[in-house]
Amino acid sequence: MTMISAAHVLEAAPLVVQKFVTFLETGDAPEGLFTDDVFCDFSMPQWRLQASGPEQVAGARRAGHPGPSAVDRVRLDSTPSGFVLEYDEHWPADGDQWYARQLVRADVRGTAICELSVYCTGDWDSATVARHAVEVSLLRR
Repeated sequence: MTMISAAHVLEAAPLVVQKFVTFLETGDAPEGLFTDDVFCDFSMPQWRLQASGPEQVAGARRAGHPGPSAVDRVRLDSTPSGFVLEYDEHWPADGDQWYARQLVRADVRGTAICELSVYCTGDWDSATVARHAVEVSLLRR
């Protein structure tokens, strides 16, 4: 399956996935998104962070992405314990436009996320995005 528009995938996605994308785009966790004991293990190219509890998980997200963002080109796969979501993300910050690709494995208990593993390419500013476009020809977008 190739990555396609977020709107198309999310239209049919379970409510927990729709809430999670709302959280990614706004930084605010919708009611009931996380269990009280949610744990997040976040890996980026040269660092690793962890957070526990809804407030810490939301705080870690806002620390890395303080403003609104747009999630697009998603791929969603169900797993026996939850889901895997691969997505592109764009957001404005510091007078520039930023980009990242991320992969999230989420375990769900009931209708709430209880554990997250997040893998991020790192944040690319517009100069890095432009340099990549010149130096690399991707086979698929």
